[in-house]
Amino acid sequence: MQTPQAPPPSLALAAYRLRCTLTFGDIYGQILIWMGVIFASLAAGLGLMGASRPIFALVGVGLILVLSLPFLLFAFTTTLLNHIALDPASPERAGG
Repeated sequence: MQTPQAPPPSLALAAYRLRCTLTFGDIYGQILIWMGVIFASLAAGLGLMGASRPIFALVGVGLILVLSLPFLLFAFTTTLLNHIALDPASPERAGG
């Protein structure tokens, strides 16, 4: 049975620094598109409100908002995850 050997110094665990490079400009388009979806659904709801069955207007607006929210959250989280960087810490900060 072999005894485990220590890794060479070049392969030792290094300290990393978590850095987020996300700016408002990265999500600005997503916010504008979702606001457009909200305003379009509200306009459609107001248009249907004068119909003989206004419950369709409320259901339509609710359905559009409920169905668009998961896409918005997916877009936000994937954009955020794409802007997270792991940078190796300098030797002074790593304590070595």
